[in-house]
Amino acid sequence: MAKKQFAVIGMGRFGSSIATSLTNMGYEVLAIDSSEQRIQEAINTVTHAVSADSTDEDALRSLGVRNFDVVVVAIGQDIQASILTTLILKDLGVKMIVVKAQNELHGKVLTKIGADKVVYPERDMGLRVAHHLISPNILDYIEISEDHSIIEIKAPEAMIGKSLKQLDIRAKFKCNVMAIKTNGVMNIAPYAEDLIRPEDILVIVGKNSDLSNLEIAYSEG
Repeated sequence: MAKKQFAVIGMGRFGSSIATSLTNMGYEVLAIDSSEQRIQEAINTVTHAVSADSTDEDALRSLGVRNFDVVVVAIGQDIQASILTTLILKDLGVKMIVVKAQNELHGKVLTKIGADKVVYPERDMGLRVAHHLISPNILDYIEISEDHSIIEIKAPEAMIGKSLKQLDIRAKFKCNVMAIKTNGVMNIAPYAEDLIRPEDILVIVGKNSDLSNLEIAYSEG
């Protein structure tokens, strides 16, 4: 299966963080910003970078944004441009639209006009959002050092009904399942024979590169 393709509109600090994180994970990323200077800064950190006005429907159509799996609208302070861009993307038929909101009211408007997911930069760091975009099963992502992190992942369908021994996550991905949360009850240091049930949440620790491999494997079959 082909890897997801992402477009990120708005190369401020938040948008750049998401675009760079996704690119580093091996995904194709198109960066769009009205500022030529920001595009020049992004050109070496993403797959493609284009200077364009995202409130211009013809410009977005010519860039083929509707063909991307996910479009992230990370426009800074211009709430009007953020809303208009979201409306245009919805009208173009983009499959998944993720939009940065300035505040709760802005977020409510974005949800009403069709944003599939609204994020708040104060609560959602770019790297964490990037992980959520790759795999909708990822519930949380916590960096514990420069190279290691912990993820909470909702058990993907491919895991359900299998034991930890069968999944063999440690051997395949060099990651460790620290705990399994079932109906809100945390099972610390689960046994190899424990079966994964629907709605289970796995808490997994590992090197960032190994966790990325695990995420990709379970998000794309």
